[in-house]
Amino acid sequence: MLPHPPLLVPELVAGAAGRTEPVRAACLDAGRRLLGRAARWVAVAADPSGPRTVDPATAGTFAGFGVDVPVTLGPGAAEPDVELPLPALVAGWLRGRVGAESVRVELVPPDLPADECRRVGADLAAGPEPVGLLVLGDGSARHPDRAPGRPDPRAPEYDGRVRDALATADASALLALDVAVAAELVVGGRAAWQVLAGAALADGRRWRAELLYSDAPFGVGYHVAVWDPVD
Repeated sequence: MLPHPPLLVPELVAGAAGRTEPVRAACLDAGRRLLGRAARWVAVAADPSGPRTVDPATAGTFAGFGVDVPVTLGPGAAEPDVELPLPALVAGWLRGRVGAESVRVELVPPDLPADECRRVGADLAAGPEPVGLLVLGDGSARHPDRAPGRPDPRAPEYDGRVRDALATADASALLALDVAVAAELVVGGRAAWQVLAGAALADGRRWRAELLYSDAPFGVGYHVAVWDPVD
């Protein structure tokens, strides 16, 4: 589980690479750990273009964010899709940085109800082959300190609940996140986290969690965590 802001890509934040290094390092650590479990990934994120599947034979570029940094989701990728959504770009960037074989990106609507998110997660867990699940999503964009949008005093408490749920592999707590409040607080990851919860519950195993990062350095909540099944 990790955020997907453009600032993860060093070339896009040349003047602030040092300030963004802690969250970037945590994301790369999470990616390497996921690679240790599976070379092929399925990424889940919320995006207005969903529901949509982005095939591994897809390429993209961060040119729309200021620098032409090319990414591919897997081998045999075609010409870059200049309109590839940001979560898919970040998934491809992480895949390339850690050396995963491929990543298929499943995009869901940001307003997908919790029960539908759980169903999507259960469907992913029922797949015929094991894959690494990469969950992409930002926390609230309304933290009082340097929020890019209108600050909201509820943001720290909401992201605190997310942090605690991710740190303890509490799928039920993720499913209990309020959809309407998430929209009010501009929480980008709510639907993806609830897909994760659905997958974890459908899998049936116990999970061991480790929180690698949780902060809001630029007014947006960023959480990085790894869940491993207890074999």
